[in-house]
Amino acid sequence: MPVNVTFDSLNVGDSIPEWSRETDFMNWNRYAAVNDEFVYIHMDDEAGKAALNEQGAFGMGNLRYTYMLNALRDWLGDEAEIRECGLQYRARNQKHDVLTVTGTVTEKATENGENLVRLELNVVNQDGDSTSPGHAVVVLD
Repeated sequence: MPVNVTFDSLNVGDSIPEWSRETDFMNWNRYAAVNDEFVYIHMDDEAGKAALNEQGAFGMGNLRYTYMLNALRDWLGDEAEIRECGLQYRARNQKHDVLTVTGTVTEKATENGENLVRLELNVVNQDGDSTSPGHAVVVLD
């Protein structure tokens, strides 16, 4: 349940609540079903190995993007506007990885009458390795 996060309640350097999921075929299947993304390298170990991933099938990059959005929504609620969100894919999501979205407030500014909060985000695995560094801009009251 989101807390009442406001522009005035945040400070540069504040961390957002961590948001985690262990990923496996069940998670990948749900995502693929909603997005019509049944790609063999994400569903079949032999296809994943043929794509040079020794461990077999691996997770979708865009699923990590949705994890960032989920983390922001859980933190801010449905009423906050996520103006921008982007990331880079730096490592594969292997089966049974525990992916955790982390984030830090890097800037607060009022521009054109809007309270903007800029965040540095990342999706790290259970070993603390960065898999998807990114950023977001949210508009808050």
